[in-house]
Amino acid sequence: MSAQRPTFLLPILAILGSIAFLCTGTSWAKHSLFPEIGAQGTTALRLGFAAALMLLFWRPWRAPIARHDLRSIALYGATLGVMCLSFYLSLRTLPFGVAVAIQFAGPLSVAVWSSRRPLDYGWIALAVLGLGLLLPLGHDMNTLNPTGIAYAAFGAIGWACYINFGKRVGHLPISITAPLGAAVAALVVVPVGVAHAGAALLSPSVLLTGLGVALISCAIPISLELFALKHLPKHVFGTMTSMEPAVAALLALVLLGEVLSFTQCVAIALIMTASMGCALTAQARRAKPVPAVAEAA
Repeated sequence: MSAQRPTFLLPILAILGSIAFLCTGTSWAKHSLFPEIGAQGTTALRLGFAAALMLLFWRPWRAPIARHDLRSIALYGATLGVMCLSFYLSLRTLPFGVAVAIQFAGPLSVAVWSSRRPLDYGWIALAVLGLGLLLPLGHDMNTLNPTGIAYAAFGAIGWACYINFGKRVGHLPISITAPLGAAVAALVVVPVGVAHAGAALLSPSVLLTGLGVALISCAIPISLELFALKHLPKHVFGTMTSMEPAVAALLALVLLGEVLSFTQCVAIALIMTASMGCALTAQARRAKPVPAVAEAA
């Protein structure tokens, strides 16, 4: 049992690290790059630089890849590109925390469809309750931009597909799936960014900021998420990523000076409880001793 706990703990820590890097980099991108090159240009630099960094670091061409695995990687990368572009487009008109909360419907749906035990649904319900408190339901909801909501919802679909396609390539080394997936995603979004921002993408200050954003919000999170997807069930991964809206709200407080209300604090506590509870119960189930009859069989 002691040998299993560290193995299970590492992918959980990978998810937490991925969320922290992603939210930090996205906040930086919205503040520094959106005014210069827009959401499309920001996404293009983010994924373009991330793909280049990971290709140089991992050098996936050194290993042979089966044709059916290449198809799976292409689907994984395409959904990654669509997810990132849709999310950044939603940030043009939606608050960061609200956009993240709407997009989280994707992994939450995966968690619901992949769960089999009543306790799993309990943790999911707790996460849904927390997300409901984070969203400005009621009167404030009328002030949200419908186009932004549509982009965030489309990003949610992309996120759900991203998780499922990521599991399909989970048998491959991260040194193959991370760089090739990012390269396909870059092929999807870079033409859109170039068409929108044009020569503004070549500004030295924009390029330098884009390189930093790509590393923090894309290259590192993608690698960490693929490691977690390789070692966690889909419902655990989906529920654990419910931490992202909470982390986004906390970073908005630290980086942007946005003060959290009491309701938002309660929402964050519920989401974090659901995430930790899902991880702990999944670990306990995984560490449960195998019955002697099963061993004999």
